[in-house]
This record gives sequence, C-alpha cells and structure tokens, in this order.
Amino acid sequence: MPETEQSYKRKFLVFIDDTEECGRAVTFATHRVKRTGGTVVLMSVIEPPDFQQWMGVEDVMRAEALEAAELNLDARIARIATIGDVKIETVIREGRPADQIEALIEQDKEIAILVLGASSSSDGPGPLVSHFATSTRLRIPVTIVPGAMSDEEIIAVC
Repeated sequence: MPETEQSYKRKFLVFIDDTEECGRAVTFATHRVKRTGGTVVLMSVIEPPDFQQWMGVEDVMRAEALEAAELNLDARIARIATIGDVKIETVIREGRPADQIEALIEQDKEIAILVLGASSSSDGPGPLVSHFATSTRLRIPVTIVPGAMSDEEIIAVC
C-alpha cells in the first residue's frame, strides 16, 4: 500500500452549537470514526458582536461568546468520551459560520466529510444545512443527519 494511503486518516468536521440536531451530528460522526478510524473535528464559530460603540463592551461580549463556545465544546467532548476512545480536535473561529467552515475545509486537507444535523422544526432544516445542501464550493461530501433520528437509529447506519 502506498505510504500516503497508510498515513491518511480522514477527519469528520462537525459544526457545534447548542441545538439538539447538533447532538445528532456528533453522534453520527463519533460512531463513524469509532468504526472506521479517523478524527472528529468539533468546530464552533463565534459570530462577531454587532456592537461597536465601546471597545470594552465589545471585548466583554467576545469573551463571553468564547467562554460559551468552550463550554459547549467541553460538553460535546464529554459526550464523545462516553461512546469510546475517539480522536478529537477542536477549533474555535470568529466570523460567519458558513464562511469559517469553508475556510477550515480549504486549510485542512484531511477533512473529508462535513457532518451537519438537520432541524426537525417546521422552519426548515437550518441555515447551514440549507447553505451547504446547495453549495458547489466544497471539495468534500456533506452528510446531513436528520434531527428526528434517535441515537439507536444513527448507530445502526454507522
């Protein structure tokens, strides 16, 4: 087997937020990595504060958003730890989520699959699912996990 094939381990990128469907995406990616190898990359994106009158207030808002992102990542990491021994990377960026996801995929050539959870609400699947379902700019496949799936159903398809 060529050296590049032996050393290659794909990464599953999961966008992290505080939604229930995000948990579905984490479950899917974790079980796929546990079964097939690789790494789960958990990415949180902090949207820049829309408050620029006082720099001190903006700094406080940014620090609070960073702390919330770190707590959310910690909770997802703890959940993954209950599933098994899976390699995890975390990334926190600031900006528009879709733009930051695309930039990370371009920068990290080992990211092979983007995993998103679709909302089961009547408002639609969510902005990122809608964006990436029609995007032609990605070089990787997108896996969309329905928010209504149970852990058991997700594990069965992994």
